[in-house]
Amino acid sequence: MKKALLIFLLFVATKALAQKEYNVLPWKAEYTLNTYLVQQMKAQFAERKLRFEKAVISKKNITAYRDSCKKVYRQLMGILPQKTPLNAQIVGEIKTSFYTIQKIIFESFAGHHVTANFYLPAGKGPFAAALFFCGHEPESKATESYQRTAALFAKNGIAVFMIDPISQGERHQLTDKEGKPLTRGGTTEHTLLNAGSNLVGTSVPAYELFDNIRSLDYLETRPEIIKEKIGCIGNSGGGTQAAYFMAYDDRIKVAAPCSYISSRERSFELTGPSDGCVHFPYEQGMEMSDYLIMFAPKPALILAGRYDFVDYPGVEAAYAEAQKAYAAFGAPQNISLFTFDDGHGISAPKREAAIKWFRQWLYGDQNIIKEGAEPVQTEKMLWCTKSGDVTIEYKNEVAVHDRNLWLAQEAKKEREASQDNIVALQKKVEAALKLNTNNAPLQSEWLGEIKKEGYVIKKCILRKTGEPPMPALIIYPSGTVEKVVLWLDERGKNKIADSTALLKSFLQKNTAVIAADVRGIGETADKPEFNDPKYFNHEYRNTMLSLQIAKPLPGQQVQDVKTLLDFVKANPLLQKTQVEIHASGVLAPVALQAAFIGSRINKVVLYHSIHSYTALLQNPLMRDQYSYVIPNVLLYYDLPELAAYLGPEKILYKD
Repeated sequence: MKKALLIFLLFVATKALAQKEYNVLPWKAEYTLNTYLVQQMKAQFAERKLRFEKAVISKKNITAYRDSCKKVYRQLMGILPQKTPLNAQIVGEIKTSFYTIQKIIFESFAGHHVTANFYLPAGKGPFAAALFFCGHEPESKATESYQRTAALFAKNGIAVFMIDPISQGERHQLTDKEGKPLTRGGTTEHTLLNAGSNLVGTSVPAYELFDNIRSLDYLETRPEIIKEKIGCIGNSGGGTQAAYFMAYDDRIKVAAPCSYISSRERSFELTGPSDGCVHFPYEQGMEMSDYLIMFAPKPALILAGRYDFVDYPGVEAAYAEAQKAYAAFGAPQNISLFTFDDGHGISAPKREAAIKWFRQWLYGDQNIIKEGAEPVQTEKMLWCTKSGDVTIEYKNEVAVHDRNLWLAQEAKKEREASQDNIVALQKKVEAALKLNTNNAPLQSEWLGEIKKEGYVIKKCILRKTGEPPMPALIIYPSGTVEKVVLWLDERGKNKIADSTALLKSFLQKNTAVIAADVRGIGETADKPEFNDPKYFNHEYRNTMLSLQIAKPLPGQQVQDVKTLLDFVKANPLLQKTQVEIHASGVLAPVALQAAFIGSRINKVVLYHSIHSYTALLQNPLMRDQYSYVIPNVLLYYDLPELAAYLGPEKILYKD
């Protein structure tokens, strides 16, 4: 037994060493892509910093800066769902000495139900009000600290309307037939839903924003509420919602995001991207402080924990920028930071600071308020549905992924009606991929060779200024080269180099093989420990950072294919040959799109790949979705349309 184990371990070690011999980059290559992306991101934030510093010189400049941010932000948010009747119902209530909790269900859009608790102060009214946005706790609106915040506000004369965000509380979207969640938590579901949403021109932040807009619409129907005195507050993921909402909806008069506002630049660099509900694509240098500035000069309070995992130096940096902006508006007193020596969450001191801030600006009262002992309800007591989940309660519930699939179907009808010619469609593909024109000269750095029985593997680094270096292995046949195959294997080029029989089958047909690791693959693949498994994506931080800087990873990989074609064109042994491209997994759509926009590729062979982007919407639990994501792609094309233009003689699928 011990001998067998020893033989097995020796085999594994030998295999690992054999794989390493095919490595090309003489450094820790797994950091290459992320380092490149961080540098691109920092350059964008540096440009934004220059614009900001010029803006705070005068009220005129800061007003123009604020309005410009609002315009960009609304474009990022995209087209929201159409408003339909709220069909709101009060389905129950809980009475206490100081307030009543009403249980409310409404539809934010047709068939999409929202569960809410409305904390209505005792007394005659009318009252000021606050929308409270929940973080990622599974109990959502029933979370103890959120109940205590709502109770403190209601006890002090400010009504609170609190909904379950999608994927939490009573509003899971991805469920089985019994209504049980199919993911381990709201953060995972948000991320999976966001990937699909991005394909059809929307996002989970947009869906949450729309729910919150409809919440405010409902509040305005209540005679107990003073319409001109409504604010918003939220914690963690709810702090994100508060920041996005206060910047979007002009009806909000005062705001207090908690455990969220920091520096996006620092966050990406230090800890990487957050959950799907935080990100929409192509923010390109938009800082968290810009959401405060879009709200300026209305009163805003940042609530922070000094020992939060939300970076505190980033909090101070965001606050410093907000102070400059508010001073330029002539309202420095309207921005404030409350920090407590604790961690993440809206603790009692933060709740007390928040109610003082809201009463100051909504009622003109600056008294210090201390929290008392208030009853906390059980989660079930606060349910608005009998079952605890809308997908069980409403058999025809329109979940987010249902609407995304409908959007894809509507987009397909529009594409079919437009009848683009191939040139017009090629331009749309190039625009969607965000391809840049890089005419920098190609440099080939040769780093030795590996002699095998019957052939030689040459190591090469392909370089273009402005792009990360690409490692490649080149294998020539012994005779005249009649064809070249570009191999893009999602497992990395080393898998091809280790396939002796495969290589010999090509070489015997006078075919050269170039096996390359386009960025994010093989040698340049990200380390697993940098990608939280809850996001269902092995390269989440790099895909999200790519979207942040408006360079979707598939587009960058197509850029690398263009570099490989430049190498073929410049190589005297290859420049007159036919070119085939073989690609597997996540790289298969990359190869197809590269072939569609470039005439040099004569044939495309695709292995183990999705056949359409619509398939991602039909399988919302599929892993590594973000590796495929090109924002808005289904508004312009889907993969079968590109394959149809190329023709069956040029495309071969091998599943």
